[in-house]
Amino acid sequence: MTANPTSDARIREGYAARATEYTELFGEIAQMDAVDREWIGRWADGVEGRILDAGCGPGHWTAFLAERGNEVEGIDLVPDFVATASARFPHVSYRVASLAESGTEPGSLGGILAWYSLIHAAPEELPALLAAARLALRDGGALLLGFFDGADGKPFAHAVTTAHFWSIGGMSGHLERAGFAVIDSEARVQEGRRPHASISAVAV
Repeated sequence: MTANPTSDARIREGYAARATEYTELFGEIAQMDAVDREWIGRWADGVEGRILDAGCGPGHWTAFLAERGNEVEGIDLVPDFVATASARFPHVSYRVASLAESGTEPGSLGGILAWYSLIHAAPEELPALLAAARLALRDGGALLLGFFDGADGKPFAHAVTTAHFWSIGGMSGHLERAGFAVIDSEARVQEGRRPHASISAVAV
């Protein structure tokens, strides 16, 4: 998800070409790290109000939250993902949209989950996306980001299209400038995977 139509098209086309493969590899909650399931579940338990799963992909995290009792909707740039998610989890709401243009009433959300959905945003695009998240959230609303830990803004050749690393400090700075206060963060390195980081923040 980006604020740039050209970038949006690149991301949409890249994921559409690999939507089936991506869903097979990463589309089930059981395939997700247990630490992430615990972290996201605990975050959602503290959210008051509707949650937007921004960049929901094949819909597994949205369904995970819905099954825990959260009011949640998934959005994604990729129509293939939205169609797949809707077929797999017909009890959950999904639609084609981006964080930059979510169609959400300002201040109406209690939480936004952006789990690895901002990784393809170029450094100059990230502030607009975080500003869009802040606009959609009510005061005190919660944001949870997952991303690749590394040198701030450094690009790398992701399997789908170019992605970027961020450090916890660098991403925290962007969040604070967008109107958030960082509440918690975590990072880890696991063999065979790129370093992971996530940040929990609230709209202030």
